[in-house]
Amino acid sequence: MKMLFVGDDWVGSNARSLADGFRQAGHEVVVIDTTPVTLPARLSPPWVYTKVAKQRAPWNVAALHRDIDSAAAAFAPDVLFAFKSVHLDQQRLLDTPARLHVHYSPDDVSNPYNTSPAYLAHEARWDLIVTTKRHNVEELRARGAQSVKFVRSAYDPALHHLTARRRARRFLVGFIGAVRPDREDLLVALARKHQGNMLLRGPGWRRVRALWQTGAQVGGAVYGEHFSAAVAAVTANLVLLNSDNRDTHTCRTFEVPAAGGLFVGERTEEHAELLQEEDECFLFSGHDELHEILARCAAHPEQAIKVAEAGYRRIIGGGHRYADRAREITAALG
Repeated sequence: MKMLFVGDDWVGSNARSLADGFRQAGHEVVVIDTTPVTLPARLSPPWVYTKVAKQRAPWNVAALHRDIDSAAAAFAPDVLFAFKSVHLDQQRLLDTPARLHVHYSPDDVSNPYNTSPAYLAHEARWDLIVTTKRHNVEELRARGAQSVKFVRSAYDPALHHLTARRRARRFLVGFIGAVRPDREDLLVALARKHQGNMLLRGPGWRRVRALWQTGAQVGGAVYGEHFSAAVAAVTANLVLLNSDNRDTHTCRTFEVPAAGGLFVGERTEEHAELLQEEDECFLFSGHDELHEILARCAAHPEQAIKVAEAGYRRIIGGGHRYADRAREITAALG
């Protein structure tokens, strides 16, 4: 199929990986980058407008739609595929000449943060809505969605793969992800306990004052291959979920083991389906159980390596690439 893909195109974005997955699955893909609307440059006029008006700069949105219209006229796509395009003009997206119009959301579509009034008003007009949250399927149908497809998150082998360590030092425990209220207390407690044996990377952690005197290594976000290099520096890589999205799995569920990291994650039904506990991952249901797992990893590093290697084989052999998800989605389109 010929697919006009509307989504963020920065290196490391899930949208770019999925667009590449469709190309790897055999489709002809043209990408329209939505980054100028979703992530305008800091202190630029669109950024200032977004902060003041609490909505996207209308001239920025209009310019993006002109690009979409121009590409559609030249490319004549079979499918318009919109990756979390809730802040764009829904009417114009749905009026774009294409046989099918598909919307993909990587986040909980029952969380108001991940929708917009305009998107909700037009939701039922999309030919297919793809969600990575199993609980969203019936909720979307109840809201009038024509067709809904659940697919899990994925990993990108171009970015998430075995990577040589960039330093001799190895951290016992690490987490890569944004600061959030539902995970801050746990990670601060771990930093105080493990001090220099802990690595934290992601947006917001440098501003958490409670971490400043712990001795933990704290840094900004890492994307693409830099993510895999960070994973390689850690023995136990934490996979923490977003309670606002009611996550039962996340992108890290696949990215961490695909990069060769030991998966130490929250115990959920989906995690238990994907990886065999104790043999391919370690799962925990509370802080005490997590502390016990980390103590075992410190005392028996050879076991941690063995479990990480088994988890790596399970994920890369399990059909969890973005190209595999692209095939699941196109199969749903018939």
